[in-house]
Amino acid sequence: MSRQFVTVVEHPNYLKRAEKILLPEQMDEIANLLAMAPRAGEVIRGTGGFRKLRYAGVKGKGKSGGMRIIHLFVASDWEVHLVDIYAKGEQENLSKAECNDLAKLAAILKGV
Repeated sequence: MSRQFVTVVEHPNYLKRAEKILLPEQMDEIANLLAMAPRAGEVIRGTGGFRKLRYAGVKGKGKSGGMRIIHLFVASDWEVHLVDIYAKGEQENLSKAECNDLAKLAAILKGV
């Protein structure tokens, strides 16, 4: 049985924000983590399948106080799309408008 490799796609918004708040090693760690476990994190309702992954990121903060990574696994293409990252203190939950935008993006990425 052969193992399928997952491609990690870092979208411009994710890269712009990640480069400001993460070290390069942390960015690599996140990409590797999601390549190995593309369904990690909780599904965000109303987004077409996007997930929110908790990432400690900041030393001493732990997962509950660290970063949130918004990503989508497109199983048909074996791709994980990283679209956003933010600190927990910066934003708690996504707004309805943000969820709707993610649902539209999910439909495009899935080819629906």
